[in-house]
Amino acid sequence: MNAAKRLEIFRRLHEDNPEPKTELAYSTPFELLIAVILSAQATDVGVNKATAKLYPVANTPEAILALGVDGLSEYIKTIGLYNSKARNVIETCRILVEQHGSQVPETREALEALPGVGRKTANVVLNTAFRQLTMAVDTHIFRVSNRTGIAPGKNVVEVEKKLLKFVPRDYLLDAHHWLILHGRYVCQARKPRCGSCRIEDLCEYKAKTSDD
Repeated sequence: MNAAKRLEIFRRLHEDNPEPKTELAYSTPFELLIAVILSAQATDVGVNKATAKLYPVANTPEAILALGVDGLSEYIKTIGLYNSKARNVIETCRILVEQHGSQVPETREALEALPGVGRKTANVVLNTAFRQLTMAVDTHIFRVSNRTGIAPGKNVVEVEKKLLKFVPRDYLLDAHHWLILHGRYVCQARKPRCGSCRIEDLCEYKAKTSDD
């Protein structure tokens, strides 16, 4: 895909949604961090239902730490893998209190040192909470990048690096959100909705559908 096509793709995505936001509910970097940890192999809707009950009770590292694993588990037991996630969140809160003054660190190295935080989670927090130029590649973004031809790659790191290189600089800060929303609602895994796709004429996917 050439640079002119990419520029027009992101121009249109921006035009349709000038200020894209994550669908995870949060009000502080810490709330976002915990929500993203909980969202692994779970839906944003499911996570938001759990945090809507948890955060009014405990939304700081100290408060969640005080709940303990069992106490936290009661709030998040509707989320998949909640036992291991509860352990990771409690340990993450302990590290934040003991090593970071209860603040969410703003570097990838420090974030990835937290239990339950991998490269993708770190990128989401750096981009969404701290507005850094990072690209968190999940299954939606990996699919859209390969299917459209925007940034094809064999694995998520390869796609991430290509997106950082190829997405026009003016659109890079919000590109993560545009691509994930596009993958979630339009360029869906089983059957893309090409008939109602805003960038269908620019996309290089060969097996386009007429579905809208």
